[in-house]
Amino acid sequence: MRYRLLAAAAAFSLVLAGCGSASEPGTSGETGTTTLTVWFMRDSLSDAIVKRFTDDFRRSHPGIALNVQIQEWDGIGQKVTSALASKDAPDVIEVGNTQVAEYAASGGVRDLTGKVADLGGSDWLPGLAEPGKIDGRQYGIPWYAANRVVIYNKDLFAKAGVTAPPKTRDEWIDVTAKLNKGGVQGIYLPGQNWYTLAGFVWDEGGDLAVKEGDRWKGVLDTPQALAGMAFYRRLQALGKGPKDSDEARPPQADVFGKGDVAQIVSAPGGAVAIEKANPDLKGKLGFFPIPGKTADTPGAVFTGGADLIVPEASAHPDEAYEVVKALAGEKFQLDMAKEMSYVPNRTSYAGVLSGDEATAAMAAGAAAGHATPNSPNWAAVEARNVIKEYMTKVLTGGDAATEAKAASGVITTILNTTS
Repeated sequence: MRYRLLAAAAAFSLVLAGCGSASEPGTSGETGTTTLTVWFMRDSLSDAIVKRFTDDFRRSHPGIALNVQIQEWDGIGQKVTSALASKDAPDVIEVGNTQVAEYAASGGVRDLTGKVADLGGSDWLPGLAEPGKIDGRQYGIPWYAANRVVIYNKDLFAKAGVTAPPKTRDEWIDVTAKLNKGGVQGIYLPGQNWYTLAGFVWDEGGDLAVKEGDRWKGVLDTPQALAGMAFYRRLQALGKGPKDSDEARPPQADVFGKGDVAQIVSAPGGAVAIEKANPDLKGKLGFFPIPGKTADTPGAVFTGGADLIVPEASAHPDEAYEVVKALAGEKFQLDMAKEMSYVPNRTSYAGVLSGDEATAAMAAGAAAGHATPNSPNWAAVEARNVIKEYMTKVLTGGDAATEAKAASGVITTILNTTS
């Protein structure tokens, strides 16, 4: 699902001033002007950056007007699916990067494979580009990324004599154990934080599911995936995180805000919620990439974010591509990264975030980013809480190999179910 980084992005108006008129899509009050409808999700961008983009696009494309419409997250899946099946679909749509496979399966998304080179695709973040590519064809164009880092309490690190963040997994365990004294939780890690587990599995060379020919297979029971689960279990035991819930129940920012937790795994935007819960922690939070197995490479992370798609039903696909090209291009990407603290879509742009500790940590992790299995049925795996339930069973004493085999079987069944 699309991973929302910032907790306090500015709200949009429903149709932004300067972004088109109330005309029907494809028409305009100006002779010879084509109006394109563009869907952005609420809180993805600030008003200011959207206005800068639309103003700049209008100057560089005088024959195209943009009618930007803001969509709500509630019910967006069905709304996009319906739009793709209609004859008057919007021209460009922002979608969650892991939703592309589901939408492409409908046949309503334009194949943009021939545009990849023009868009600098060889430089895209792998974890953001992979979900947009289905069976070798590129349907989703990477737009922006966000991923988890470790947020830590600098005062608690200093009191424990920890002078620098850990660089490797082994160091992370040692540091967390050192912090886990005197009423301090070395780390608060809920038992069902499955995106974090996925990173450990990928670090070991494993995966959640793989495609073999025309069929998908759950692979939580491989030695590599089990090694990832074993590390999660070691780390989780160094805190008091509940084994039967995720980071939202209770909100981990509230737990961290009490001041006796040394670390959590979160998007950098989680710091906003932490400081809201406890204003005394403002200026006392640090950030570092999730450590990897070796010091030279950060740990693998789930790369959430957004892609851009062009519906097959767009009446103006060439003009729609020009919008996508501008949104995915250097000028907007760098502006967006600075304004919104998102990771831009190209690895070569990561330096734009180097001046900020939080976003620099996120960008470093993004280089080792991955996506969830690129199946149109993956959303059903998440809805069934298959991985969460597996984790709880292992953390509460179940045999990891047995539980992993059972969970893998459920994943296999779901991913190979046809409607």
